[in-house]
Amino acid sequence: MSAKDAAPRKAGRPARLSQEAIVAAAAAIVETDGVEQLSMRRLAKDLSSTPMALYHHVQDKDELLLLLLEAHARAFPRPELPTEPRQRLLAAARTLHDVLADCPWIVEVLAADDLMAPSALWIVEDILDAAMQCGLTSRQAVYAYRMIWYFTAGELLIRFTRSRRRAEAGTPTHRDRVFSALDPAEYPRLAAVAGQWAELTTGHDHRAGLADVVNGLLSTKTIH
Repeated sequence: MSAKDAAPRKAGRPARLSQEAIVAAAAAIVETDGVEQLSMRRLAKDLSSTPMALYHHVQDKDELLLLLLEAHARAFPRPELPTEPRQRLLAAARTLHDVLADCPWIVEVLAADDLMAPSALWIVEDILDAAMQCGLTSRQAVYAYRMIWYFTAGELLIRFTRSRRRAEAGTPTHRDRVFSALDPAEYPRLAAVAGQWAELTTGHDHRAGLADVVNGLLSTKTIH
């Protein structure tokens, strides 16, 4: 090895860019500050580089998000599902929730209903297959998947947003103040439960709710 090869990198010199380094830096941004704070300019700044240099490795922000989605999907192992169709459908739907539960930014990205990780499509495949094994047509199975997705994404978005706003604003919240001033004569039912609202709306078990959704979908089989 020559002296030139062995020379250490100069202090302060930025690390050589690679797609892996860019994706890692992007993941740090979305996990800390949220997906809305991710931009090529912010990413270049964090990497001590320039936006133009990043474009040699990723085409745009959408490609960067796809790489992030793929990295997360590949890290989640495909579980062994029950063979009984209804239980298999429930287990597949729970897996969808588990994959998303620890990554708020992924729910935000997927909620746009455009980008997806091909490596995670096995979850959709398992839900569709289990639904059809339960007797649904292909059209009904797609509808069932969409209802499961809406329920899961909605539950997670509300939970993530509520936690963030409570951490930022503290208590009591605006809703707490409004509910405390409700007129029982005008809102008798709501006023009766207003003092328990936080407990009643945060204590729901997603799995129990998911079972209700699946049972409802399979009980009627009148999906158009």
